[in-house]
Amino acid sequence: MTKKLIALLLAVMMLFSLSACSRDNGQGGEGEGEAENYKIGIITGTVSQGEEEYQAAQNLKEKYGDKIVTATYPDNFSTETETTIANVVSLASDPDVKAIVFVQAVPGAAAAIDKVRETRPDMLFICGVAAEDPATIASKSDIVMLVDEISMGRTIPEKAAEMGAKTFIHYSFARHLSYATIAARRELMIETCKELGIEFVDVTAPDPTSDAGVSGAQQFILEDVPRQVEKYGKDTAFFSTNCSMQEPLIASILELGAIYPQQCCPSPYHGYPAALGIDVSGHEGDVQYMLDSIKEKLVDAGQEGRMSTWAVPVNMLMIEAGVEYAIEFCEGKTDGAFDEAVFTSIVEELATEKGTACELSKYEDGDVKLDNFFMLLCDFHDFSK
Repeated sequence: MTKKLIALLLAVMMLFSLSACSRDNGQGGEGEGEAENYKIGIITGTVSQGEEEYQAAQNLKEKYGDKIVTATYPDNFSTETETTIANVVSLASDPDVKAIVFVQAVPGAAAAIDKVRETRPDMLFICGVAAEDPATIASKSDIVMLVDEISMGRTIPEKAAEMGAKTFIHYSFARHLSYATIAARRELMIETCKELGIEFVDVTAPDPTSDAGVSGAQQFILEDVPRQVEKYGKDTAFFSTNCSMQEPLIASILELGAIYPQQCCPSPYHGYPAALGIDVSGHEGDVQYMLDSIKEKLVDAGQEGRMSTWAVPVNMLMIEAGVEYAIEFCEGKTDGAFDEAVFTSIVEELATEKGTACELSKYEDGDVKLDNFFMLLCDFHDFSK
């Protein structure tokens, strides 16, 4: 009887041991079983508004499979905020979705976060390319990212001057100029151009979210760039605050021999492939391939040293960093929802992998400093090298 009892106890102990080993896979120990049951939502623009971030989301879905779910906001997001809210709420309706990465965080993002938090207060939100009031979106989201638009008010005119610009054309419209960071960048551009002896020219373009639509805004660029070059000459630098305008802007500048220091959302994938007729198929994540392909086209056109970008696709970087941080959060490897050390380490590592450095700073405006609002600034890529 005693032997049977001992044998039974040994069997139970072995079963317990196997069960414990199955839970501890060397990646987290206690609670890891629950950590596996998570998904991360990514909401981006459509291909027409920003193919770069849309493709980044699809790449991550391919990499992580069912752990990634995606959605888009509408092209006319400024007038269809209810659709944006509904799409974010739909992502959050899946109880396995524990985090949502929102790039671009267009108007309506803050309201969407509020709506989700009514039923999912613990949802992690990471917002890139924030278009709403900085203090507002920072108070809603756990982490916010934006290209350092304010510093770009100096770096872009300085790059234009280096390229030989005598005039600087700034394309925008009322909606964008109502954004605090875009308005501040424009003011700094005016100031910097004055210091450098460059004539600054404001040109009002159609808002792609208005009745003109994306096609109307693009057609305006195709018609206006030749007018400006005819008036001011080839040593004219062009900058637009809108993503959908970059492709026609690049194509026109290449044809006319003008200057293009940087896109609104700097990246070798933003506007350049379509404008230059570069086939991206099979090279969606190959940054060096894209930089080499752009350089080849610019050299053929005699435009090397007249057009530039950043070596890192910044919107892709934001999405990738957001997802990688969300994974760390969902697997219990962060100190709460906002772990600055983990987040900055992820951004810097991803930028390094893409062959550049990324300087992070906190958003500041007078007495306002937002600790969870990060401004990203990377180096220019000079195609003349």
